[in-house]
Amino acid sequence: MRGKQAPKREIVADPKFGNVQVAKLVNCIMHDGKKSVARTVVYDAFDIMAEKTKLEPLEVFDRALKNVMPSLEVKSRRVGGANYQVPMSVRGERRYLLSFRWIITAARSKKGRGMAERLADELVAASNNEGDAVKKKLDVQRMAEANRAFAHFAKR
Repeated sequence: MRGKQAPKREIVADPKFGNVQVAKLVNCIMHDGKKSVARTVVYDAFDIMAEKTKLEPLEVFDRALKNVMPSLEVKSRRVGGANYQVPMSVRGERRYLLSFRWIITAARSKKGRGMAERLADELVAASNNEGDAVKKKLDVQRMAEANRAFAHFAKR
């Protein structure tokens, strides 16, 4: 690695909910630097979630994140001319990143309605341990479990 590593930037908490994770979700949804549009989408999604579930939207959001966060993933390792899928535990920051990415990808893959509605549906489904994002997490965990025999390659 050349040079020095870029410093970690501190993300300012969300103005409406005062939650850093909501601010990170807004940043992940944002396209072309249009943060106000992304914020509107997330806030509308939270309003829709509150209507549907009759619960506090932050509770539903936190439960959805907890259900989607993976604990294991596979990484490719080249050992002696062969590539192995080596299971590794996921660092804390990356767990959030993956869960945001999977939830947003699942919401974007559904067509026909506004992004706020699709995001709200995916978050509600994830909080109930169902939906495409949870399915993706289970697939990744299953893949790591299947390749447990190559775990000894991780210690290098």
